[in-house]
Amino acid sequence: MSLVLRHARPGDAPLVLDFVKALADYEKLAHEVEADAVAIDAALFCDAPKVFCEIAEWNGEPAGFALWFYTFSTFNGRHGIYLEDLFVRPEFRGHGIGKALLADLARRCVAEALGRYEWSVLDWNAPSIAFYEAQGARRLVEWQRCRVEGDALLRLGSTIPASGRVGETVT
Repeated sequence: MSLVLRHARPGDAPLVLDFVKALADYEKLAHEVEADAVAIDAALFCDAPKVFCEIAEWNGEPAGFALWFYTFSTFNGRHGIYLEDLFVRPEFRGHGIGKALLADLARRCVAEALGRYEWSVLDWNAPSIAFYEAQGARRLVEWQRCRVEGDALLRLGSTIPASGRVGETVT
C-alpha cells in the first residue's frame, strides 16, 4: 500500500470539485456549493494563485485533498497557513491519509518559518474534532467567526463610494 501526496496540477479541477462536493455532503452543506470546475481551475492555476491544493493518492487512486492559502498575523508579524478544506474519502480513511495531509502543511509552515497553522471545524463534528486534537490542535473557543456574503456583502461594499478610497474625504 502506498500513499503519494502531490500538488494539484492543471486538469485536476474536476477532481478537486468532487472532493469539495463530497466534503459539503458530509458537512450537510451541499446546498451551499456554488463553485464549478472552471472557477476551481481559474483559482488554482492562474498566473498568481492565492489558493493551493494538495492531493493524496492511495495506490494511485485519488483519496483526499487539502485546500489552503496563506494568512498573516499582525500579532506575531508572520504569515501562516489557513486550511480551508481537508477531506479523505470514507473508503480510504484509517490509512493515515488525513494525518499525512495535515503534517505536510505543518512541514511547510516549519520550512517557511510561518507563525500559524489554522482551520475551522463544525462544532457537531466530534470525529474530526477528536482527530484534530489528537494531532495537537487546540480549539479556540473564545473566538467566533464572522462572515459577510451575498446581499449583505453588496450592501456593505456600497456604503463607501469608490471615489472615496484614495486620499479623498468621504462625507
